[in-house]
Amino acid sequence: MIRWAAVIFLGLMIFYPLLPWLDRLFVGRLPGDIRFRLRGVIFCLPFGSTVLWSVVAFVIAGLTR
Repeated sequence: MIRWAAVIFLGLMIFYPLLPWLDRLFVGRLPGDIRFRLRGVIFCLPFGSTVLWSVVAFVIAGLTR
């Protein structure tokens, strides 16, 4: 359980600075994505985008297999 928490934390630390670039790929703009502002900082929880990109990754992995 601690490993998964550490992996998620590291993933967020890596991808959070990339959000402006990922915004061009519509990450965070789909239905199901949550954006909110807290003390002047915008937080994005891309639940819908995560599902979509996971499906795309599985399809690509299936085609290349």
